[in-house]
Amino acid sequence: MPTTSPSTSATGSGSGSGSGSGSGEAYFLYHSIGTYPGKQDQMNTALQQFAASWCANDDGQWGRALGLRQQFIDQWSSLIQAEPGTLTCTDNVTTALFSLIGALPPQLLKGRRILVAADCFPSLHFLLSGLAERLGPDAFTLQTVPLRPNENWVRDEDMIAQWGPDVALALLTWVTSTASHRCDLQRLVAHGRDMGSLVGVDITQAAGLLPFDVTSPAVDFTVSSSLKWLCGTSGAGILQVARPLLEQCAPQLRGWFSQENIFSWDIARFSYAPDIRRFDHGTPSILAIAGSLPALQWSLAQDNAAVLAHNRQLGSMLVDGARDMGLRLVSPADPAQRGGSVMLQVPAGTDPAQLVQTMREQDIWADCRGTTLRMSPGHVTTTTGVRRVLALLARRD
Repeated sequence: MPTTSPSTSATGSGSGSGSGSGSGEAYFLYHSIGTYPGKQDQMNTALQQFAASWCANDDGQWGRALGLRQQFIDQWSSLIQAEPGTLTCTDNVTTALFSLIGALPPQLLKGRRILVAADCFPSLHFLLSGLAERLGPDAFTLQTVPLRPNENWVRDEDMIAQWGPDVALALLTWVTSTASHRCDLQRLVAHGRDMGSLVGVDITQAAGLLPFDVTSPAVDFTVSSSLKWLCGTSGAGILQVARPLLEQCAPQLRGWFSQENIFSWDIARFSYAPDIRRFDHGTPSILAIAGSLPALQWSLAQDNAAVLAHNRQLGSMLVDGARDMGLRLVSPADPAQRGGSVMLQVPAGTDPAQLVQTMREQDIWADCRGTTLRMSPGHVTTTTGVRRVLALLARRD
């Protein structure tokens, strides 16, 4: 598959990226959807091929569809260095976490705590808080580590301060969606091991940009989607479970695909597959996987160091430009503590919705969460695009 280097994109030759309209040089939405040169054509081809296969007048649909699913699993396993048989597909990170929590031995959580930071992805907190309320303290107690006043991310030391041996499971957010803060996984996972806790990590906001290895540091489970820096579609999430934990899991959400032999129809006899397939359940969805495969293949073909260097170059331009204008950074200034996004406080007196609309009218693509402007430069974003967004912000300052 052809590759396009970030340096080529930075000169503006990455036009026609399928970012919606225009050249894509001022496309800053890699924290949301993500795009790359030729994405639309590759996705069109993949979906047309799927449609032709699914509509063929033969009996090969499922064989071909499950082959695509296995390619998706293999690509993701390669991306995060997962052992074969430990990664499967999910609709999204929320369903992945729900399935994992419901699979744990009841005695593991009983009367203990699940620890999570207040700046985790809100959907996951909605899930955990609802489960805690429904199941009651005899099942587990949810503890949310708060942000300090006037700070934009939960500090690692605050997580550690509240992380004792009664924490059965800690869910870490590798990079936050609200500040692009990157936690110190090595430090946090090491502390979790000392406490005897299970450690899971949500890598959604950095997968495909920052290198990630499920074995270094070794975590118990990993969840993600294929959106954002991986440029895939919605509905193509993953759950990876390390084998020592996997062998203890008995998912409540189960079905015919949870079995070693999916064609075992004896309803009085059920046995889980010996590997990650036990986390499968009913008939799997294929369409999102088919639509995401080209993006995964394209991402894995890139020079990741060059992709990251391109992001860091443009991110530094945004940080320096914001400082020159006196705009407050919401993200860490140090790139080593930051994901791929640069987030700024919208200037006082500026309507965030109107700011985004003004950008849209000028073919600049970013978004706001409340009064936080989120900008994430990636494959098709150029230095010219960064200068354009800074010029627009300067006029509004």
